[in-house]
Parts: sequence; C-alpha cells; structure tokens
Amino acid sequence: MQAEQQDHKPDLEISNGGFHPMFSSQDGDVVLGSKDRVLFRVHSYTLKTTSGWFRAMYSLPQRDTGASATLPDTIFVDEDAATLEGLLRMACGLSIPRLDSYDIIEPLLHAAEKYDMPGPMSIVRALVVSPPLLADPLRLYAIACRYGWSDEAMMASRYTLTLNLHAPEHRPTLAKLSTDALLNLFHLHHTRRETLRRRLDDPPFVNDSGDTSCSNCGSLVDYHTWRELKYVIIMEMDGRPLGDTVCNPGLLEWPAARACWNAKCNNCDRVLYDKTLTMRVIRECIEQLPTTIDPLPPPYPSPMLPRTPSGTMTPSD
Repeated sequence: MQAEQQDHKPDLEISNGGFHPMFSSQDGDVVLGSKDRVLFRVHSYTLKTTSGWFRAMYSLPQRDTGASATLPDTIFVDEDAATLEGLLRMACGLSIPRLDSYDIIEPLLHAAEKYDMPGPMSIVRALVVSPPLLADPLRLYAIACRYGWSDEAMMASRYTLTLNLHAPEHRPTLAKLSTDALLNLFHLHHTRRETLRRRLDDPPFVNDSGDTSCSNCGSLVDYHTWRELKYVIIMEMDGRPLGDTVCNPGLLEWPAARACWNAKCNNCDRVLYDKTLTMRVIRECIEQLPTTIDPLPPPYPSPMLPRTPSGTMTPSD
C-alpha cells in the first residue's frame, strides 16, 4: 500500500456544490456533503461495512424517498473535503493520500474515531512512524497516547529524549496530553537525570561530599573540579535527557571537563582523574538508563452493538 506521490487538493479543483471526481459514480446510492459543500457519492454497503456509525444509522427505519428520486438525500458532515476524501479513499480501497503531516492525519483520525472506522485508523497507525512524522516526536506521542497505541507511544517517548520539555515551544502540545501521559513522560525524563546523578557518586567515581585524599600520596584533596563537572553533566541531561552530547562533545570540550582532566594533587603533582576510564564509565551509565515510558494500559473495550435476529446491528438502548 503506497501513498500517492502528488497531493490532491479538492478545494482547488472542485467548485462548491459539485461532485468530487473520484466519488461521482451514478452507482452510488448515498451522497455525503463536506462542510465546504463538496459532494461524495458512495455505496451505502461500503459505509455499512466499514463504519459502525453508518451501520447503526442504517439499522434504523429509513424514510422512503420514492422510486422517482434521481438523487438521494445528501448527508452533510462536519469534515472538510480533504478529510472526507482521505477517509473515503481508505474505506473504499482506493489509493491513499499522502500522510506525511500531522495537519493531515489528525483530522483523519478524529473522523475515523467519530464514525467508528477501524480500517482508516489502522492505516494511519501503520504509517504514523514514518520519518516525516517522527520529526515531531512529542506530537506523535500525544496522538499515540490519545488512541491507546502503546508501541507507538513508547517509541515516541524515546525520541522525545532529545527535547527539553520545559521549553516554551512545547507547551501547546503538552497541554493536549492526558494527566497520565504527561506524568509518564516527565517521569521518564526526570528518572534519567536523577539516576545518573546518583550513579556519579558511586564507585569508581570519587565522592566529593566529604574530606578525601589523594590515592597516590594520601594528602587531602579538594575535588571541586569533579563537583563542578557533575553539575554541568546533570544540567545537560536536564535539557537533553538522551545524554548523547555528554560524552561528545561535552566531556571533550566543556571548560569544566578540561579543568577536571587537568586537575592535579598539590603535593605530588599527580593527575587526579583518569579521563579515559571516567568517560567510559559515564557512557556506560547513560546507556543503562531507561529509554521509554512503561507500556500503556490496555484500552477500554469498545461497546458491542447487539445483533437483531436478522443479523443487522442496532444501537444499544
């Protein structure tokens, strides 16, 4: 299944009140109208088999339009022509539109959920982890949590580790998250930072909280350069929890890092820190940090519509 390579823009090609060229067959017995007055003629059987909403609607008694009617009644919906076209193309087995923008897929997902159309929903889910959409992992995370897509939410949470969630440009997207989704994401970022902070006080790292001595001559040593470097590392993890910039270029180029590697004992003039060992252990500590949120809880099951003796679906009371 491949998306078309050229964008289709019905608002530029179809005058208001006209039929969409892909959905104008006289064989269709249902006309759907978009909010911008573009008409789509489709088969009711297609709608009934792909949409729980239309299946429930057609299970109700229908008004007799008469045998002389040349055009069925038009059902106007809230979606614009672009969204309705994409939804119907997926439902009817036609070539799908380009799904490389959140401005395209978010209205499609909203409509698919509204009309209970799992087919289009599953197509969008399969394509939502494509590179153009992964470029905005926070928005992908919001969508995945909204629809209970656990694997996609975990993947998106890993990609958010390059972001500083406290930056003002992310506030509008974060505001759309549920409380649980927001707390889970902040917990992941916070856990990575705080776990590394605690680990930097454990062996083989020196503990700078009390009096320490030179391992070579035994004289008292002030490990303030290590303390300052730890602070810079933690601040870097706070702004970019992925930690990929800590070892390179951080530990190679930061002024605090250079001061640490050049620090020597005042008594025996021995270098206080093993640069190679320290960098290797810090890298290993970062690699052992958690990379994703915990799996999402299973979604609530969709309500089942009872079957009538004839096998049709009817809405629950």
